[in-house]
Amino acid sequence: MTCSVLVGGEWGDEGKGKCITYLCHVDKPDIVARAGVGPNAGHTVEYKGKKYAVRLTPSGFIHKDAKLLIGAGVLIDPEVFLHEMEYLKEYEVDKRTFIDYRCAVIEKKHKELDRKSSHLSEKIGTTGTGCGPANADRVMRKAKLAKQISELSKYLTNVAEEINEAIDNDKDVIIEGSQGFGLSLYYGTYPYVTSKDTTASSAAADVGVGPTKIDEVIVVFKAYATRVGEGPFPTEISQDEAKKMGIVEYGTVTGRPRRVGLFDMELAKESCMINGATQIALTCVDKLYPDCGRVKKYEDLSVEAKRFIERIEEETGVPVTIISTGPDVEDTIDLRKELI
Repeated sequence: MTCSVLVGGEWGDEGKGKCITYLCHVDKPDIVARAGVGPNAGHTVEYKGKKYAVRLTPSGFIHKDAKLLIGAGVLIDPEVFLHEMEYLKEYEVDKRTFIDYRCAVIEKKHKELDRKSSHLSEKIGTTGTGCGPANADRVMRKAKLAKQISELSKYLTNVAEEINEAIDNDKDVIIEGSQGFGLSLYYGTYPYVTSKDTTASSAAADVGVGPTKIDEVIVVFKAYATRVGEGPFPTEISQDEAKKMGIVEYGTVTGRPRRVGLFDMELAKESCMINGATQIALTCVDKLYPDCGRVKKYEDLSVEAKRFIERIEEETGVPVTIISTGPDVEDTIDLRKELI
């Protein structure tokens, strides 16, 4: 059994939700743990013809036997969290989702500060969810913690203890990051970044897992790049060009149109290096190569798509093991067995 970390390799919106859904559907892990910043990142999950948008609940909720945990490094907005417990009731998430009692809490004042700050809302283009101000309060040691919020009391646990015990007992654990490498506070396009690091190392730390216990680091790239908000975007194309390619997307949290660009190989190489990638998951291949839509075998991909994938492997030195050819969980090529 393994402990895997899955993180975004670009600017978020890479399709991490789809990848987690697939891994949970196939591997059936015992624990799916959410790392990352907080509810400023939305993950879209499509399963059995239904689409779900989640901001705090781990995307692996579709696997009904998995325990869902939210690590101490993640900011909790009680309003968002409790809404998702109701929203995903058909999956009984309220009975198997637990928050580390040390999570910092986003309060109303944090959201107001986020939205009223011209620097954050206009220059940086934040989501207005209060994450930056809440993380600032945490750094100043004045943020409230989840253990102080009565509405959250039945969901509290020691996430680090639970995950480490599971790993020591040879159980399967997936750690789910949020946003993407290009938005890292340290390695991203500063100052147009999020309020903390977004790499695999930080994702592991968010849930209390040391580096020696991580077996696989899966970095997710989209076959083209998208970005919500301001900041450098070296491979950006115009919205008209994107529409000609059939690419029109909107942010899960903000609803804002996503900026679109071509695949950035230089970013991919740096992302794989700093994240310590052992595998790459490549999504939206069907949007870049429509003739590859819903393909389930590598040999059935077009020559152009195969060349693109081979170039990514050559440039990054990391194998592409999961290829998404459509939104549904079944629209996936899985090459992980070839690594064994």
